[in-house]
Amino acid sequence: QVQLVESGGGSVQAGGSLRLSCAASGYTYSSYCMGWFRQAPGKEREGVATIDSDGSATYVDSVKGRFTISRDNDKNTLYLQMNSLKSEDTAMYHCARGWTSWQRLCSPRVVDFGYWGQGTQVTVSS
Repeated sequence: QVQLVESGGGSVQAGGSLRLSCAASGYTYSSYCMGWFRQAPGKEREGVATIDSDGSATYVDSVKGRFTISRDNDKNTLYLQMNSLKSEDTAMYHCARGWTSWQRLCSPRVVDFGYWGQGTQVTVSS
C-alpha cells in the first residue's frame, strides 16, 4: 500500500525557513513524479512544486526563488526547503505521488496526483 508521511512543519516568523520531509513507501519511489501541495482554510488545494524521476523541478510562480523541492531516491524521501516564508504560505502541506510511473509531464496540478499524505501544518506569523 502506498504511504506518504510528511513531517517538518511548524510555526515560524515571516522571513524564516522550514524544511519539510515526506517519507514514501509501498511503491518504486524513484520512478514517479512527486509533488508538494498546500491547502489553506477556506481555499482549494493548490500545487506548490513538483520533481520528476530525473530530478527536474517545477514551481508555481508564488514560490519561485524561495522554495526548493528535492528528492533522495536512496532514502525514498521528498523534501521541500522553504525560505523567506510569508504569512501567505500558511497552510497544510501535503506531498503526493503521480498517478503513473515515468509520466511524460510532472507539473503541480492536483488532478495529476493520485496518492496523498496526511499533511503537515505550516504557520507563518508576521
